[in-house]
Amino acid sequence: MAFQKEIVVSHDDLDDLNHVNNVRYVQWIQDISKEHWQTVATAKMQQDVIWVVLTHHIEYKRAAVLDDPIVISTHIESSSGAKCVRIVEMKHGKTNKLLVRSSTEWCLLNSKSYRPVRIPEEIKEIFL
Repeated sequence: MAFQKEIVVSHDDLDDLNHVNNVRYVQWIQDISKEHWQTVATAKMQQDVIWVVLTHHIEYKRAAVLDDPIVISTHIESSSGAKCVRIVEMKHGKTNKLLVRSSTEWCLLNSKSYRPVRIPEEIKEIFL
């Protein structure tokens, strides 16, 4: 179940080379992941559990520059135990060329104890 949004590169997104800064890409990866969770998870799910990042793997394919439209999409690729792998892709909004692809391993935690918990079936069902 993919989730997506479109953004436009602003001056604040750029680095010294006038390309989107790598740190901004990481922020966008985290932002769309959080937005996806908040959009599809119930209020109870959001109250009971939280997600934390274990690893990020990011491939930078092409540079984005000022005023480029970017379509960001995300989906869960797999899950096992307390962990899942979330894919995020960013494509140029006009050419559809891949700019960035990331694979992030997330761990589900109990929101009170911060201990890992197995991903329940009701959460898997809304993402897979």
